[in-house]
Amino acid sequence: MVTLDDIDRHILLELQRDGRLTNQELADRVGLSPSPCLRRVRLLQECGVISGYAATLSQDALGLSITAFVRMTLLAHTSQVVDAVEDRLRSIPEVVEAYLLAGDDDYLVKIVIDSFAAYEDLVRRELRTLPSLSSIKTTFAFAVTKPPSPLPIP
Repeated sequence: MVTLDDIDRHILLELQRDGRLTNQELADRVGLSPSPCLRRVRLLQECGVISGYAATLSQDALGLSITAFVRMTLLAHTSQVVDAVEDRLRSIPEVVEAYLLAGDDDYLVKIVIDSFAAYEDLVRRELRTLPSLSSIKTTFAFAVTKPPSPLPIP
């Protein structure tokens, strides 16, 4: 774990809000001159606190109107089965997030897709063929009530 000061936290918050800020804009927002600001950003990248930058896309603009949350349970939990399931989940483009769980279900998977027919095809073609699969339970989201937001920085 990395020790962060208030300026580091401010830098991280601003970059989470807008990863396209220029170094000058970021420096102005956090109250530093550009050189020290850039040094801090580079240190945060080097130590792994900043793991990358990405664009946020609109599902609606891309015609991806269906969001499904899928809970899956496995019959077996050997390393070989778990590795095969996780490799397969990572290979499916429509799977945008996947989490290993503790509790009744083994995985929670977020799928973004363009139609219910396409979702049904994905279930038949990809999910039902996962090794050692016991059950699939799907919940469809009607709307986003809180979009992804900046991580709370301790």
